Amino acid sequence: MSWVNDFFSLFYPDLCQACGRSLTKGENCLCSYCRFHLPRTNFHLEADNALCQVFWGRVPVKMVTALFFFNKGGKVQHLIHQFKYKGNKNIGFFLGQEMGNQLKDSIYYKDISIIVPVPLHPKKEKLRGFNQSEVFAQGISDVLKIPVITKNLVRNKPSETQTRKSRFRRWQNVETIFSITDVKAFENKKILLVDDVITTGATLEACAHELLKSEGAEIYIAAIAAASH
Repeated sequence: MSWVNDFFSLFYPDLCQACGRSLTKGENCLCSYCRFHLPRTNFHLEADNALCQVFWGRVPVKMVTALFFFNKGGKVQHLIHQFKYKGNKNIGFFLGQEMGNQLKDSIYYKDISIIVPVPLHPKKEKLRGFNQSEVFAQGISDVLKIPVITKNLVRNKPSETQTRKSRFRRWQNVETIFSITDVKAFENKKILLVDDVITTGATLEACAHELLKSEGAEIYIAAIAAASH
C-alpha cells in the first residue's frame, strides 16, 4: 500500500516541524537541512561544559547535556511548541531517539541504570494529555534499552508558570513540590534525569535534590534544549 501513502503525501505532505518545509522520503519530523543545521550543543562530548556549570554549587550532578540551544522565536522554540502545545508526541519521541544516539556515543553517560522524567502534576498532565518529558524519555529508552521510571518521583502540587521568573523566583516556585515515594528504589542507581528545556535549572535542581536522598544515587541530566545565555 506504499503507493497509497505516496498519493496522499502529494496532497497532504508531512512537514518539517522546525521550518515547515515538506519532508522528502526517508525524513522524519525534521528535514535534512534542519537536522544538520539546528544549533546543537554537543555537550555530551564535553566534561564541565556550560550546562554542568549551571549546577555548580547548587546540586552535585555528574553530567549535563541538551540537544539544542534555545533562542526565543527560533526554530528550536517552534519545534518544542509543536511538541508540547500542539500535541505532536512523535516529535518528542524522535528527539529522544536523537538524544539516545548521542548518549550511546558519549563516554560520560556509560552504565546509566534508569531514566527518570521530570513529572508533571496529574491535573496538568491530564489537561495536556501527556508528560512531554516522559515522551522524550521513552525515545531515549528505545535506543539505550534502559527502563523509564515514572511512579517514584512525584510532583505534589502544581507550580506556577516558570516563564519570566528569575532564577531565585523559579527556585522558590519548585523547591518543595517534588518528593520520592520509595527512597530505596533509587539507591546506588545512576539516574538519567530528563526534561524538555533547561533555563535556570531550578526544576531539575529540585528534582535532583530529592533523588539524591537515595543513598549512592548519582544524577546525570539530559534535555531537548537549553536556553542560550
